[in-house]
Amino acid sequence: MASGGSGSFTPFDWALFLGISLIWGASFLLIAEALEGPTPGVKGLTPGVITLGRVGSGALTLVVLRLLTGRPEQPIVGRDRRTVVFLSVVWVAVPFTLFPLAQEHINSALTGLLNGSVPIFVAVIGTLVGGIRPRGSLLFGLVLGFVGVVTLSLPSIGEGASQARGVLMVLAATLCYGVALNVAGPLQRRYGAVSLMTPILVLATLWLIPGAVRDWDQNVWSADVVMPVLLLGVLGTGLAYWIMATLIGRVGPIPASFITYLIPVVSLLLGVLVRGDHVAALALVGAALTTLGALLASGRIRPPRFATSAKTTDQVIE
Repeated sequence: MASGGSGSFTPFDWALFLGISLIWGASFLLIAEALEGPTPGVKGLTPGVITLGRVGSGALTLVVLRLLTGRPEQPIVGRDRRTVVFLSVVWVAVPFTLFPLAQEHINSALTGLLNGSVPIFVAVIGTLVGGIRPRGSLLFGLVLGFVGVVTLSLPSIGEGASQARGVLMVLAATLCYGVALNVAGPLQRRYGAVSLMTPILVLATLWLIPGAVRDWDQNVWSADVVMPVLLLGVLGTGLAYWIMATLIGRVGPIPASFITYLIPVVSLLLGVLVRGDHVAALALVGAALTTLGALLASGRIRPPRFATSAKTTDQVIE
């Protein structure tokens, strides 16, 4: 039985929480596997094809899930349609393309750690949009978070232009998330997470087709590279939003949002244990500072909610 957003976790809620942390934390590992291919030193799929496959299969997954469960449609109306188009670019098409491009230069563990800066960018954009003057713990958290981001980035930037390019791409992607999550907040409360994400993913799929077609002949196809992309799409970009909406409906948005802080840990462990990724000690210090700063800052700002309440039909799956 759902807890109605009370914040208390049942064993099932913990399973959802850990499951989605693992799914999203593994996304950078899966991107790396799709890029590299089955033979060391031989490229697999291009970033454009990985992103199109991920977003397209994610969109199809959400459409099928909604059809199978008979969820009522939540049509996007009025000016919100333009916002959905904007989000399809800033929330999906651009950042989802930047991550595999970045991972041609940096490893999956570092990418996951850098992605942990998302709450900092969300907080910064939130203060700007909300006209909040940072002070006290909010100001300290933002400053500490940015010190952490710089500290996290320094070892890779110091290794050369290629590494620096990868770091900057990831930070650009997280900045996109910071903008998108603030913009998406009101729409998520109005329509529910899944109802909003479905058209966003469908539109983003259309925008990504030209980039994938352009480099189509550079792909080396095999089951070893296709499977990670399908897992990225079906689990990480489709089913994961459904699970997250369910979790929020059961425990509330704030407890569920702590998944954000677990994802970099999962990506670090998987990168090191599965792929043997190396991460500098200074980068780990930076990641810890970023997380601490984000916790302090997000505690002083009303975060953009993933959805409304447990009454939203998209949020609770019994």
